[in-house]
Formats: sequence, C-alpha cells, structure tokens
Amino acid sequence: MKAVLQRVTRADCVVDGRTTGEIGAGLTVLLGVGHGDTPATARALAARTAKLRIFADDAGRMNRSLLDVHGEVLSISQFTLYADTRHGNRPGFTGAAAPDVARTLYAEYNAALRELGVTVGEGVFGADMRVTLSNDGPVTILLDSSDRP
Repeated sequence: MKAVLQRVTRADCVVDGRTTGEIGAGLTVLLGVGHGDTPATARALAARTAKLRIFADDAGRMNRSLLDVHGEVLSISQFTLYADTRHGNRPGFTGAAAPDVARTLYAEYNAALRELGVTVGEGVFGADMRVTLSNDGPVTILLDSSDRP
C-alpha cells in the first residue's frame, strides 16, 4: 500500500455535488492498494498513519502524532499512486490491485483508523471526486508498506 499524507487545517470531498467527507485539522490521505496487500497491511499502515509524529509540539517541532493532537483524516482512494511511467507518455496501472480487493482494503484501513479513535471522513471509492484542502506547512509525507519488513 502507498499513502500520501498531507497535513491540513481542513479538507473536504465532493461527489456529484454532495459532500461525502469533511474534516477539520488533521490529514488528507490519498491511499493506493497494490498487489499482495492484505488486511494486515492495511491495519499496519493505518497505525503508522495515526502514530507518525508530523504535528508541531509547543516548541514548534514535529513531535506529535495525529492521535496526540486529536486530528481527523479525510481518506481518499487513489489507484493512480501505482502509476507506472517508465515507458511512453501514458501511465500504466498494472501495479494497482483489482477494484474489489482495493475497495475491501481501503475500507479496512479506514476501519483500523476508527478503531484507534480517529475521526475519518471518506471519499467514494472509484468515483470522480473533487477534493479541496488547505495544506498546513506544507507537510506532505509518502508512506509505503514495502518500506517496512
């Protein structure tokens, strides 16, 4: 799995003119699911997301986690994180998991965040979404489950 975490002061997702998810301060997470990812992968990445210390402490250092600051998450499914751009000008997406697998693991990731006490707003899997956010910092971090043993 791959997740792009953007620290935000607020964010929302709109599909067909309807707001499907909206948060205050926290993280917008663009989440991609790849081949070989499992529910355990989703749960581990959710824990890393919630515990990553990228929020400022009283001294202004990035030393607090999403859990520490009681931040929220706007979670957006994003198969394009698995784009293969090595050949030609049109990306390929063969590295992305099949939609039925990705949908299940996207839901597992969101459920794992909620179990940790995080408020989660969501996009709509597979939909054409309009995501608006106010990036804080800006701080943008890439997490990749393949980076961990």
